Amino acid sequence: MPFLGQDWRSPGWRWIKTEDGWKRCEPCSSEFEDENNQLNNNIGHAVILNNDEDIYSAEDCEFASKKRKKDHFRNTAKSQCFYREKWIYVHKESTKERHGYCTLGEAFNRLDFSSAIQDIRRFNYVVKLLQLIAKSQLTSLSGAAQKNYFNILDKIVRKVLEDQYNPRLIKDLLQDLSSTLCSLIRGVGKSVLVGNINIWICRLETILLWQQQLSNLQMTKQVNNGLTLSDLPLHMLNNILYRFSDGWDIITLGQVTPTLYMLSEDRQLWKKLCQYHFTEKQFCRHLILSEKGLIDWKLMYFALKKYYPIKEQYGDTLHFCRHCSILFWKDYHLALLLKDTGHPCTASDPDSCFMPVSPQHFIDLFKF
Repeated sequence: MPFLGQDWRSPGWRWIKTEDGWKRCEPCSSEFEDENNQLNNNIGHAVILNNDEDIYSAEDCEFASKKRKKDHFRNTAKSQCFYREKWIYVHKESTKERHGYCTLGEAFNRLDFSSAIQDIRRFNYVVKLLQLIAKSQLTSLSGAAQKNYFNILDKIVRKVLEDQYNPRLIKDLLQDLSSTLCSLIRGVGKSVLVGNINIWICRLETILLWQQQLSNLQMTKQVNNGLTLSDLPLHMLNNILYRFSDGWDIITLGQVTPTLYMLSEDRQLWKKLCQYHFTEKQFCRHLILSEKGLIDWKLMYFALKKYYPIKEQYGDTLHFCRHCSILFWKDYHLALLLKDTGHPCTASDPDSCFMPVSPQHFIDLFKF
């Protein structure tokens, strides 16, 4: 099948499926050029005076003007010119048609994570992925990918401050990120960070500011004259607690009312939670008994959590097609209405080739 691009080595034009059919997607560099033209119009060649009121030479003036333009653009640009693709091809070796391979930074730039954080089903997934990158993969990102990383993180913090959605998860992410940056900044001179050290110090200061804003976050009390959580019967409240997979969520909900606190301390609830995340062999190695001689399942859960990983649950994740080697976001609404697989799959039975990609699996895909 011939390529649709300008030459045979090109992977082809980028196309988007719409209700009227397939349409070619124009490059997103026009917005980038408009900002640059506006910057050139706003900043002219000005004469700079020093403390002794001496005038620089024309060459120094031109150099200083170019430097101010560059710094001004870096400070005002909110995002780089990145693709916002729903799928990417994960190639790990060179072929006649493709040269090179896909890296973690390239995948992070091209996949549409900015829109994913606006979807409540994908929010926790993206935050967990950012946390894993902060712990071990931050230095493997390119400069553009690192800037995109902090731009997405800025959007996440703004969303949490506005919507007050799951601030505990973001606090853990910022704590891990600040710890990683502190250790990397101490290692300056070892070529562990991409970019100027002053940029990373400014980013670290921004993280500390975000942490302060989240610590001062006050939950607004919603005024609602209708049915509230406290009005539900006990069996429904108990059913809600049994659907939680995180012990901290159970404790947080138990702080709302005395009734919920009583239900959140149920031994059977914590036993089910431990059995869901851990095996019997792991129980035997870390038994904790209460004063009455019974197993304290609540303390057991937090003790086992320190030694073994817990099962992760996400409303929606990235998917990987084993047949096409494509990583993609699956839109379930389009899948039901238009039978859209989320990417141009050539398999006879596409659904059998799909597999959900956990945050750790996403990182492992790009370890060569």
